Order: sequence, then structure tokens, then C-alpha cells
Amino acid sequence: MKIMLIVGVRPQIIKAAPVIQALINDPEIDLQLVHSGQHYDYKMSKVFFENFSLPDPKLNLGVGSGSHASQTSNMMLEIEKTIKNLNPEIVIVVGDANTTLAGALVAVKMQVAVGHIEAGLRSYEMSMPEEVNRVLVDHCSSMLFAPTKTAVSNLLKEGISKQKIFLTGDTMVDVLYQNINIINNSRILERLQVNPEEYAVLTMHRQENVDNISKLRAIVDALTAMDNLRIIFPIHPRTKKNLEKNDFIKRFTKRGHIKMVEPLNYRDMLKLINESKLVLTDSGGIQKEAFLLRVPCITLRNNTEWVETVHLGANILVGTNREQIVEEIKKTLIDKKVKSRLWKLRNPFGDGKSSERIIDILKKNENSINERLP
Repeated sequence: MKIMLIVGVRPQIIKAAPVIQALINDPEIDLQLVHSGQHYDYKMSKVFFENFSLPDPKLNLGVGSGSHASQTSNMMLEIEKTIKNLNPEIVIVVGDANTTLAGALVAVKMQVAVGHIEAGLRSYEMSMPEEVNRVLVDHCSSMLFAPTKTAVSNLLKEGISKQKIFLTGDTMVDVLYQNINIINNSRILERLQVNPEEYAVLTMHRQENVDNISKLRAIVDALTAMDNLRIIFPIHPRTKKNLEKNDFIKRFTKRGHIKMVEPLNYRDMLKLINESKLVLTDSGGIQKEAFLLRVPCITLRNNTEWVETVHLGANILVGTNREQIVEEIKKTLIDKKVKSRLWKLRNPFGDGKSSERIIDILKKNENSINERLP
């Protein structure tokens, strides 16, 4: 069975890692691993192939950065050539990046079945590029691998056939369970000279936050005001560029409690989160990883695709309101029992066997894949 799996950004590589490992170990499957080149920096891409001992992609399309339109269109042109040359039976796309949309659109127009890992997530905020991508990809897909019951419900409400939807659980749970011992061996705290439970982790990369100067300023104002809290900030290249452009970098470093570091590999990032007092983020994946590690999370957004974390009380949405960010940080810091409460919560994201289920579903449905085309 010829399966093309397309990745292009850091979160996709992490989410796809256990699926790729399962596919390359299956003698009945010919894996065609393709990298779009959407993330091309070593610390945002290649290091994760090394972290998970993944094979080099069969092809790297080298598309690079650009506007949404230029990046997506360039990917589509290259993916079309790749599908023609390799002739897969199904194209698997992951998550909600422009790479995901480009792969799905090209495949469905070429009458090749599409499988979507992490299908059915919704924030119901169409101003987010990721939300647009999610919705379009799900409606192009022949096989939708949903991580949660909420995701299944979202798909059914949009009129997608029940026969195309498979509740598999979340592949990021697989990644965490498979790598927990390696994570614990990380020496990142020693390298950064911080002690467990004495710092917070900050991540910011969403377009709606870092490209909007008023929202970015509000976040900077809130975090610089929290000078009693050590904050470790692995900084995304896009975020760094905008902080420098708007002269916010000096404010972040002036008081000395915010330490900016280069993007971290998977092992070090998870270790940093696991030992932290709390997480501040606008990333969907980090929200979920914080939950799985039972670390309180404050999300710098007004909505989330991982609604389960909010419903269970493990994640608080604060948007970019300065006062609300400061208030929720202070509340979390004085709550001495927050982590013990989080450990009592049920896990709605799966049992760590999601990738196995996805492979089983693909193999069982090999003969009927083309019948599922939209």
C-alpha cells in the first residue's frame, strides 16, 4: 500500500512521528514521506527528525516562507508534481498548517483519497488561518482521524458522513508516552540555571497575537509587570522578528525576570514544561502537552480547539487583556494544590495507541479507499 504522508512544520513532525515510525516498520506499506519545507530552520524542523529517529523525507519541496497565498500555491504546484510521480493510494495530512491545506486540496482535485490526522478540531474563530485550514481540509478528506469525541461531534454537525470518521485518540499522547523516559533525562534546567517549580514557560507564535501590535503590546505589558515570576521564553523566529520590529525586546529583558532562549527540541521543551509552575501560551499543542503533564495553563487566546482542557478546568482563556493575564497568573501562583487537582482529572485524549489504530484503519480499508472520495 503506497501512502504519502506530508509534513512541513514543527508540530506536524511531532504529531506524525509515531505514525511514521509505525508505517516504516510495516512490511505491507510503502511510505512516501514528503516535507514541504514550510519550516526550514534546523531548530524548527530537522532537529525533530533527529529527536524521533525518523528517516529523511523522500522529497523536501523547499517551499520556505511567504504570504499565505504564495506559500500555499507554491506548495500545491510542487505537491501536484510529487503525487504524479509517486502515485500514492492515499495522501495523509496532519494538523492545520498551510502544508495541510495544500496537500489536501491537491490530492482531492487529483482524485486521490485524503486522510486527515487531527480532524474535527474547531475553535469557531474563522479569523484564524488555522481554523480556515481545518474546516477546508476536513471537507476534502475521505478518512478523518478524530482525536476526541468532541471532534467527532463537530464533524457530524457539519454533515460529514459517519462512515468517514474514525475516533482514534490523539497521536501526541502516543509521542509523550513513548518518550517520557527520554524527556526525564533532559538537562535543560541545569543549562538554563533554573529550579523546578520556580519559573513559568512562555510560548507565542500565533499570527493574530504577534502580528497585531496592540495585542502584542498588551501581552508584553502584562508579562513585564510580573517581575516576581521567572519566565523562560523559547522564542519563535516570527515572534522575535516582531518584538524587535516594535522595540519590545528591550522591555522584555530590562527587568531580568524573562529569559529568552532559542527554540528547544522536543525532549527539552517537554522537560521544561513538566518542571514548571505554569504555562503561558497561544499554541494548541502546548495547551495539550501542559494538560497531559498536569501543569496549569493560561492561554493567550479567546478560544481554543482543545476545549476539553478548558471544560476540565486545566486551562484558562485570557485573550490578550493585560489585567486578566496578570490576575490569572497571580491566582495560579497562590494555588498550592493546583497540580494535585490536575492529576485527578480524566484524560480525554486517548491511551497512547492512536497511531496503531490509524494504521489498522488504513489497512482494513485499503480496497475501499477510492469509494470514500468526496
